[in-house]
Amino acid sequence: MIDILLTIVAFNTLIVVFKLFDKFGVDNLQALIINYFVAGFCGLYFSDQEFSITYILNAPWIYHAALVGVLFIITFNLYAIGTQKVGIAVTTVANKLSLLIPVGFALILYPNEQLSYLKIIGFIMAIVGIYLSSTKKRKLSFDKKYLVLIILVFIGQGFADTIFNHAQKTVVNDDEKGLFFMCLMFIAGISGILILIGKSIKQKPKFEIKNSIGGIVLGLPNFASLIFFFNALESSGLSASQVFPVVSMGIVTVSALVGLVLFKEKLTLLNWIGLGFAVLAIFFITFL
Repeated sequence: MIDILLTIVAFNTLIVVFKLFDKFGVDNLQALIINYFVAGFCGLYFSDQEFSITYILNAPWIYHAALVGVLFIITFNLYAIGTQKVGIAVTTVANKLSLLIPVGFALILYPNEQLSYLKIIGFIMAIVGIYLSSTKKRKLSFDKKYLVLIILVFIGQGFADTIFNHAQKTVVNDDEKGLFFMCLMFIAGISGILILIGKSIKQKPKFEIKNSIGGIVLGLPNFASLIFFFNALESSGLSASQVFPVVSMGIVTVSALVGLVLFKEKLTLLNWIGLGFAVLAIFFITFL
């Protein structure tokens, strides 16, 4: 359980850093690119496996790392566009509900995953909790022409998590974790550079030192969040179909409280009810 708690802490540190990006005018994409390379070097530093290009190219997890890395950067950009076009609430709900994809695949692919009535109740509570805690109004509304964008955020995050979980369960050994994360992060960073080049065709980017500093600050908790999450999937004592919703609910709950305390973000009655559902969901999924 300690890895789950550390994952939640690390993810919420990321959220705080992103909040500070907005405050200090840090370019998200540039900082994200730097962040991925910083996290990649962390993976290399903490790797128990000696670095070898030949070894990496022949590793059974290289395709997993490549897919997750590309999906990470693409989904982030879709998320950023979504917050601009349809709002934070709708995009956040789509992003968080994506846990249904890895949970669904886990229940189908892995025989040790068991689905009980109480766990189903917990999943329903999780969905309700995500919805209520992510919106300031009674319903989510947006321009339907952006529906595809919202669906892509849902699918992108969901499949990134699914592939990540599959890699942990089938092809990544303990001593290879560092190299796996290094490749994943470097591929995400390189993909980000390609996106930045594409964007620069229309508008020349402005490079500032604060973007690099922001990326460095972001890279450390980003690496920590993934390594702790990997460990939680591996040795928390919970199945993947439990870990994903518990981590998601933990992030939703703690991030709301962090926003309330640090950034004076107001929570509506529905938000508090949503957080209550999130806590109940964690209890039902984990302990019953």
